[in-house]
Amino acid sequence: MHPSLPNTLSLVAGSGEGSNPLNAFDRALLNAGVGNLNLIRISSIVPPKVDIIPLPKIPMGSLVPIAYGYHTSDIKGETIAAAVSVALPKDKELCGLIMEYEGVCSKREAENKVVEMAKEGFEMRGWEIDKIISISSEHTVEKVGCAFAGAVLWYK
Repeated sequence: MHPSLPNTLSLVAGSGEGSNPLNAFDRALLNAGVGNLNLIRISSIVPPKVDIIPLPKIPMGSLVPIAYGYHTSDIKGETIAAAVSVALPKDKELCGLIMEYEGVCSKREAENKVVEMAKEGFEMRGWEIDKIISISSEHTVEKVGCAFAGAVLWYK
């Protein structure tokens, strides 16, 4: 593998409340374990041959590639969710796909949506799926809430 290619992937999710959308987002990031990192939002390609692992200890302030979805709301009582799925190919020389979704829905609905999106992405490429993994978060808004889910790429 090329040294600049991340070789691990970790799924994270969290939710939180704040007095404003940015603080709700920050609390959701903290809840997901990535709140003290500089997140670099990426598109949805997983390098070939990554290892799926729990989130490693990444030094604070690191620049971290992540594909993510999030939804904030200030509508009291509203249920919001975010989800990501990762589809990995049978052919290990090919890349995988990350799909993100967020909205006013349950975590189950969000997760079902990203799994279907991953399947469609593989169909468009004519590739076979080995496996799909996913993670989601759900939040019922009290004042200002945020639901967040992400796929972190990192290095062993």
